[in-house]
Parts: sequence; C-alpha cells; structure tokens
Amino acid sequence: MKILLGQKKSMTQVFQDDGTVVPVTIIQVTPNVVADLRTAERHGYQAVQLGYGSRSPRRIAKPQRQQWQAMGNFRWVREFRVPTTEGWRPGQKIEANVFQPGDTVQVTATSKGRGFAGVVKRHHFRGGPASHGHKDNLRAPGSIGATFPQHVLRGTRMAGRLGHARVTIKNLKVVAVKPERHELVLSGAVPGPRNGLVMIQGRTHAKR
Repeated sequence: MKILLGQKKSMTQVFQDDGTVVPVTIIQVTPNVVADLRTAERHGYQAVQLGYGSRSPRRIAKPQRQQWQAMGNFRWVREFRVPTTEGWRPGQKIEANVFQPGDTVQVTATSKGRGFAGVVKRHHFRGGPASHGHKDNLRAPGSIGATFPQHVLRGTRMAGRLGHARVTIKNLKVVAVKPERHELVLSGAVPGPRNGLVMIQGRTHAKR
C-alpha cells in the first residue's frame, strides 16, 4: 500500500504529448519516516504512523521525544489504516518515488477556512426577491420550519462557519514524479491553502 505526507505548494498546468492542457497541483514531499505501527494484537487495528517535517524539540511532548529519539522531531504525524503491517518498520524512510506516473490516488487535506458565512455563500441559497415589499433581506434564509415542533431541527441549513473541514478527493492521477526535487505532480485541484498538510494514499480496488 502506497502512503505519503506532503505539503501543497502551488497549481500550474502541463501540456501532454497530444497538446492537451492538464491543470495540476505540485506537492512538496520530503522524505517521510515511519514513526510507529499499530497492530491488531496490541491496539485492535492495523495502521502506520508517518512523521513529516521538523520542529523545535521544545514544542514536542516528552513522551514523543523519547519514542521517536533519533528518528526526528516531526512537525506532523498522521495515521493510515493498512491491511497489514508486514514490511513496515519504525524509522523506515519513504520518498516521492514510491508513486509512479499514472497511479491513481486519493488526497485528504483541510480545506481553507472562510469564516462565518451566510446561507447564500454556505449552502447556495437563491435569496429573496429584490422588490414587492422586500427590504434588507435579499440574502436571508427565509422560513426554517413549521410551528411544530417548536425548535430548530438538527441539520437545518443555516448560517455558520464555512470551510476548515477535512476533505477527501478521490481518483486523482499522478502526472509526474520528481524525486530530485521531492515533488509529486497531481492532476486537478487539492484542498487547502499553500503549505497545508496533504495526506496521499494509493487507491486500492476491491476484486469483483
């Protein structure tokens, strides 16, 4: 199973051999390190923890400093569920060339936070009419329910915080791999701001 952590850098475009223009996102992928393993016998599930980036040891809890020791002071540590932990070992390094051009991946990241937004921007409501007695309520939500049951139902679409949520995009293609520059070039858009953490996982297709 192919897994990797990286940082979103920028978007650009590449030209294919037939002249087709493909929008792509460049992901910076410095070597990842396997920080720890989760096994079914000890933890009840199987997973691999990857460490990425570096930060001051003073900003890392003492138990993690002792656990990682010579592996590094990771800025991010994320966990990937895997079918088996065989072939993985703590301290193992994973680089960009684990993926090949043409691979299909899914990308998980935190989307950009948009702050407090109204229903038109957040839920794409149409808004009210601009005439016939209406005033100062062009972007108001309107009615939010009937008289009964005298309270707002859970899940009602209303104004609130927009963005800053975990988003997964599936079926992206690896357009190019540049190991010398520690970069992956993925087709399409990837959630999140520049320098945001990105979790990349190779798609596994179930047998029919």
